[in-house]
Amino acid sequence: MSIDSKNLQGLRIFVVEDEALVAMNLEMILEDLGCAVVGPAMRFDRAEAMVEGDLAADLAILDVNVGGKQVFPLAHRLVEKMPIVFATGYDRTGIPSEWHGRPMLQKPYTSDEVARVLSQALGDN
Repeated sequence: MSIDSKNLQGLRIFVVEDEALVAMNLEMILEDLGCAVVGPAMRFDRAEAMVEGDLAADLAILDVNVGGKQVFPLAHRLVEKMPIVFATGYDRTGIPSEWHGRPMLQKPYTSDEVARVLSQALGDN
């Protein structure tokens, strides 16, 4: 299923991902969809500093586990500011139940899956 990505054009996406190849692939996918990548933050402390600073983003894609730390404390800080998408190599059982209603990208993912989940996240807010 191909998603119309026109509604994604110009979106600023905050990416938190600690695996370099995954981050680069996601960055290419997002740029192909017309989005601007904020970050990527590849370490938890860097992501935290960006969230505490003057982060300018429309949506966040958060790897669930960043350098051995769970990303949910960051998600709590971001959830009032922007839609959140979780990215994980596991299923929803690795995500606390309070977050089960949030869109999730299952690694590895395709460009169409990223577009679909971003559209879903934007529709949630």
